[in-house]
Amino acid sequence: MIKVGFKKLDENAIIPNKNYPTDSGFDLFANESVIIEPGETKVIKTGIAVQLPPGYEAQVRPRSGVTSKTKLRVQLGTIDNGYTGEIGIITDNTFLPALNKEYFDGIAFGIDGKGLDDMQVHGTYKINKGDKLAQLVIQQLPQIDDYEIDSLEDSTRGSNGFGSSGY
Repeated sequence: MIKVGFKKLDENAIIPNKNYPTDSGFDLFANESVIIEPGETKVIKTGIAVQLPPGYEAQVRPRSGVTSKTKLRVQLGTIDNGYTGEIGIITDNTFLPALNKEYFDGIAFGIDGKGLDDMQVHGTYKINKGDKLAQLVIQQLPQIDDYEIDSLEDSTRGSNGFGSSGY
C-alpha cells in the first residue's frame, strides 16, 4: 500500500477521490468555469497539487463518459515525481462546426451534454467549476540504468515506421 497526498492550493478546490475502491483513477474536478470554443485547447485548473512517493508518477487521463458524450478530449499529461505545482487538465474542443452546423444549429453544450440557453455558438462547451473532467492514475516507475550504445540489435520489424504492419 502506498500513500499519495493531495494539497488544496485553493480553499474551494475539490480533493480528488475514487467512487469505488477498485477504480483505477482519482476523479479530478475543474476549479474554474471555462468556455472552450470549437478548435480551442485550454488547460483547466484543478486547484490541487499532489505528493507522490518515491518511484511513482501520476498521469492525467480522460474520463470515458466525457469522451463518449462530448467533443471534449482530455489529453494525457504526466506529473513527474518531484513536481509540486498545480495539476492542470489539458482539454481540446474537437467540434468541427463546418461539418456539424445543420444538426447543431444554435446549440451550445455544457459538459453534461445539455444545451445552454445563454450561448448560441455552435459546438461551444462550458466547463463549470466542480465538474468531474478527468482522472489521475498513479503508476510505479521501473528503476532504469541508461547507457549509450553504438548499434541496435536486429529485429523482425527493424526501422519500419508508422503503418508498416498494417492498420
